[in-house]
Amino acid sequence: MDTSWWFAVVAAVAVVGVVLLPWHVRRRAGAPPVPPHGLGPPPRVRAGDLWDLVDGRTCLVLSARPQRESARVAWIVGKYDDRRPGVVPLPPGTAGAGGRGGFLEADRPEEVSVWAFRRRLGTLDPALWDEAKGLGGGSG
Repeated sequence: MDTSWWFAVVAAVAVVGVVLLPWHVRRRAGAPPVPPHGLGPPPRVRAGDLWDLVDGRTCLVLSARPQRESARVAWIVGKYDDRRPGVVPLPPGTAGAGGRGGFLEADRPEEVSVWAFRRRLGTLDPALWDEAKGLGGGSG
């Protein structure tokens, strides 16, 4: 029985292992992974700006912290809740809602990563901004 072909098979498997193992290790630990937010600089978020987020929500930036890559925001909603004292009515078209009015929930601000901001919608009217930043504790 001729077994010389077994050496060829073992050699071929060894060559494939030697070639693929470094590629696998390099892929796992070598190059840094692409960050979940993508490449490039973060969005320039400023207090008083209205933004559309990646998840589809709309918000007003109460304060921005560029060194921490976060911003304190108040959410803009379409339905009024009269049980909450910190809800500010917004004039129609303020938040790009197709001409409909909205309501600013300035009583429960949240921290959001600046990488979650997708599109700047504009700035809030100065009179409304004074009322909102007083309720939400933002620093202009």
